[in-house]
Amino acid sequence: MRQLIRSLLLRPVNWIANHLTSDPDKSRVFEALTNLYTHIHDHNGEKGLVIPFDLSSGKFIVLSDLHKGVKNGADNFMGCEDSYTAALDHYDQQGFHYICLGDSEELWGNNIFTVQKKNTASIEKEKAFIRRNAFTKVFGNHDLFWDQAPFASAILTNMYGQAVPIYEALVLTTQANGKKLDIFMTHGHQGDRQADGNWFSKFFISVIWGPLEAYLRINPNTPAYDSQLKTLHNSMMYEWSSGQKDLLLITGHTHQPVFESLTLLERLFVQLDQAHAKNDAQQAAALQQQIEDRKWEQPVVANAYEKIIPSYFNSGCCCFSDGDITGIEIDDGSIRLVRWKSQQRDVLEERKLADLLATPLG
Repeated sequence: MRQLIRSLLLRPVNWIANHLTSDPDKSRVFEALTNLYTHIHDHNGEKGLVIPFDLSSGKFIVLSDLHKGVKNGADNFMGCEDSYTAALDHYDQQGFHYICLGDSEELWGNNIFTVQKKNTASIEKEKAFIRRNAFTKVFGNHDLFWDQAPFASAILTNMYGQAVPIYEALVLTTQANGKKLDIFMTHGHQGDRQADGNWFSKFFISVIWGPLEAYLRINPNTPAYDSQLKTLHNSMMYEWSSGQKDLLLITGHTHQPVFESLTLLERLFVQLDQAHAKNDAQQAAALQQQIEDRKWEQPVVANAYEKIIPSYFNSGCCCFSDGDITGIEIDDGSIRLVRWKSQQRDVLEERKLADLLATPLG
């Protein structure tokens, strides 16, 4: 019976969820990002932190969109927990600073105390970074609770064993080739009329979507769902970041990994063009097959690649339906898009930050 109901309701329920929980408005997005970035620089420590780092020695891992639940049919983090804990073990051992970029806990449809009780294993891994003073927690739209609830600070202290500040964003700042570079990080829901604290969206998720998701066992965290909306939102993030000077923007929110302002599918098209230019038929054929395998991820692909400014990155998520997680590393002067599948780490893309500085930004 569940399968029959699932087949009947999957498409319409997903459509409703997508359109009621995401409605990015360009002018609002631009204004929100500009104001937040300016405020952090002018009032360091209020809404966010400015963290200076040395390009050769700074080590940061950015993960977002865990959506930790209560281990039921609507818990999209549950299948990725092994990948996540293995990743945190690795980054802790390597001395990385962990930036949790929002939507860590799924609190639109769950009680924080139950989420805490059901996720002690991953919380213990996070504590290792806190003990080293190497943990920065940013809130998103699904865990906006941390910014709004009057007792959020006490609950965080209870959860982690010590006080943990909560921020809306942060800025990593460094120098390369004698030039300043800011890396602005925030969840990315700012300016979205539905996601940015909208009461009806939270009502829909908690009262309607959450129970249906649990019963139908749906995990929408794959680019096959609402890919057009994700592309629209990423486009706005890119357009804002490309207009700034000496700045890179890293967000989450869309669950769609982006590196140097291109999705993984778009980067395959770039590599295909390069293979054709080198008359490498074997590589071109292999890339064409990868493109065919991934075309469902995104219906619209940019084609003016040579005009794209590499100013925008997206960490993806830690709740993919296949158990994978993705994230952004900053290490050894480089920025990387990485994927973890259980114990295995794969570098999907990598670029020297100094090379990005050599590219006109803004």
